[in-house]
Amino acid sequence: MHKGQGLRQGLRMLLGAGLLGLAGLGAAPLRAEVTVPPALTAQARKLSETLLLPGIVDVMRAEGVDYGKQLQDEMFPGRGGPDWEASVARIYDPAVLLRDIENRLAQELAAHPQALSAAQAFFGSPTGQKILSLELEARRALLDEATEAAAREAAADLETQAAPRVEALRRFVATNDLIEMNVMGGLNANFAFYKGLAEGGALDGQMSEADMLSEVWSQEAQVRADAEEWLWPYLTLAYQPLSDEEMQAYQAFSETEAGRQLNAALFAAFDASFVRVSRDLGRAAARMVQGEDI
Repeated sequence: MHKGQGLRQGLRMLLGAGLLGLAGLGAAPLRAEVTVPPALTAQARKLSETLLLPGIVDVMRAEGVDYGKQLQDEMFPGRGGPDWEASVARIYDPAVLLRDIENRLAQELAAHPQALSAAQAFFGSPTGQKILSLELEARRALLDEATEAAAREAAADLETQAAPRVEALRRFVATNDLIEMNVMGGLNANFAFYKGLAEGGALDGQMSEADMLSEVWSQEAQVRADAEEWLWPYLTLAYQPLSDEEMQAYQAFSETEAGRQLNAALFAAFDASFVRVSRDLGRAAARMVQGEDI
């Protein structure tokens, strides 16, 4: 049975695009759909380019392909083949992921156009672009297990030295609530996966929604440990090249009203996309478990 592996995949999707995290179980209800003026939609797409979201989505696709292999090995070893690979590729179609994220970002920021302009100004600046490029490079680098192991060791060394950057990173994490929001996001993704399995008939009606919730919440400690295990090496790797002044500028923006609004909007946009991905993976995996063609 799937046991929380979606958390790390979810983290790798959701960290690294400027204040980026995830809302999940227990989070505030998602914003009702509203009509977004074309001009604001265009602004949101421009901001998406500034935030390097197309690059983040490409990394999501690569991570998704790897995660699909993990699911195959766990749930139906030796029986995936080209059909499963094609299904995973469809679920992680970068064009669909980017479209959904951009549309939801525009929806979330429709009531906060000033956050759009403020985010564009900060992240479009040389400092903002440097930060985002480093985040994206770190995401790509951590696709390699050896690089991830080295980053984990570097993070541990930094903490042992009690370097000033450690406190700066802790403040950044606390301001943006990255641990809690990503724990909730990981649990939410796992719940969506269970629902997909149920909808695909793999659970034979043996788990009610309450059972699924209970099972997912039982994973909270492991999800939290996985969140912290990946988050600190990622932040250490991404932000090590930043000067103290650049890190302080990022912190200062994250503490503004516009920074908080952008953070919430990105949480919601990526959450909606990843919940869809997780549920679709559950449905596809259910068909494989039952020996059906995808």
